[in-house]
Amino acid sequence: MKVLKILNNNAFISYDSHGKEVIVMGNGIAFGQKVGKEVTPTGRYKIFSNTDSETNERLKAIVAEIPEEYMKITERIIFILEKQYDKKINDVVYISLTEHIHGAVERHKKGIEVTNPMLMDIKRLFKDEYEIGLSAIEDIENEFGIPFGEDEAAYIAQHLIYGQLDYMTSITDVTKLMQEIIDIIKYTFRTNFNEESIYYNRFVTHLKFFAQRVVSDQTYSDENQDLFDIFKAKYLESYGCVCKIVAHIKNHYDYDLNSDEQLYLMIHIEKISTKARLEH
Repeated sequence: MKVLKILNNNAFISYDSHGKEVIVMGNGIAFGQKVGKEVTPTGRYKIFSNTDSETNERLKAIVAEIPEEYMKITERIIFILEKQYDKKINDVVYISLTEHIHGAVERHKKGIEVTNPMLMDIKRLFKDEYEIGLSAIEDIENEFGIPFGEDEAAYIAQHLIYGQLDYMTSITDVTKLMQEIIDIIKYTFRTNFNEESIYYNRFVTHLKFFAQRVVSDQTYSDENQDLFDIFKAKYLESYGCVCKIVAHIKNHYDYDLNSDEQLYLMIHIEKISTKARLEH
């Protein structure tokens, strides 16, 4: 691809195969390059297409206005999320997270400390993102000498969570519904769950996207009625728990769970409840 304009050492503007403008980003990818030169990107890089012109313009502004060290931290954070945790994220996080980190550093320099009211919820319900947030504040300290704490790690985690959800969805609403469902399950089975277990973490991941659909009123396919009937008859206690969740969501969110949604909830509930019984 041909270099049309160099934004900084880590980004340049080019055209894709359809003649549309794109931004190519990667560590040192534009270093030593010249306008008009053909370049074959290697190593770790990201191409931002022009499907959203507003996003691209914001990205150009960030590259021009914010020191490139901030974008490098963002790029590493997202790389960890996608490659090590196998989670997909919206490209707009490259913008929002870079702006956030830059703003947090500038506020700290002015002596402004910000607490995160969702810290405990983030730590409990979004452990992967929170762990990445902790890694990110280490990077920030290494790069800028600023020692952020858990509150900032949780704020970074929130950007990663939003990037996996519909941006119109409130993370507060999603977290609230997730906790309500977990409380119903705990009450039904009269037990606490091992929050470090793989079964629980898989359930929380499923619950995150399930809660998003509910609070944003998105419908879900309904194709497994026969399988639902089989599991309903086999796992009576888990199905009874699902019925409580169905009633709660209908009463408080005016959302009707179809058989597919109930089926997947039932499967996860059966796994984590069985594991909890074996551990006690």
